[in-house]
Amino acid sequence: MKRRWLMNAAAVLGGCSVLPKVPYVEQRTWPLELRRGAVVPSNPRGRVLMVRVVRAAPGLEVRGLQWLQADGSVHIDFYEQWAVPPAQAVEDDLRQWLADAGLFSAVVAPGSRLNADFVLEGELNRFVADPNANVARVAMALVLLDQRPTPNKVLLQKTETAEVRIAGGEPPAIAEGVKAALMEVLRQSERDIAVVVR
Repeated sequence: MKRRWLMNAAAVLGGCSVLPKVPYVEQRTWPLELRRGAVVPSNPRGRVLMVRVVRAAPGLEVRGLQWLQADGSVHIDFYEQWAVPPAQAVEDDLRQWLADAGLFSAVVAPGSRLNADFVLEGELNRFVADPNANVARVAMALVLLDQRPTPNKVLLQKTETAEVRIAGGEPPAIAEGVKAALMEVLRQSERDIAVVVR
């Protein structure tokens, strides 16, 4: 009798839930692969550049899209994410961008058998949108070292920054705006590096 009562109670309660019904939200992944518009052949008489690393400043290690809220705090979205951590993607993009710029005979990563004439390092300091101001901002600090006459001679030490307008405060507009700001930072990086290596 007791067993039948428990089974009936379980059947009745099975249709009830004290938990609120929350709609399923699918996680979206945004690619962060930017390429230079025109690819210039490598310079056969050029030098070899090693892009060693682009580190992430504190708070930028995560993959979630980030934007400033009205109170100034940073929102990191769990459901809207970059395909890879931003600093890793920026490092890959910077290496490929400079390889496509035709400034060097080769642009390599650590572990290459080629001896590098120049070494480039960076830190991604800002990678955020501000929907309240309708802008996206990216900042990357760069250090370019000359390895030829005297190892580790500093040729360039600069923070490249960009701010672009965004079309709105929704994640697609935020992702596109941040990518556009990064594109401008990569253009600036190429111009400044070209000045000191030529």
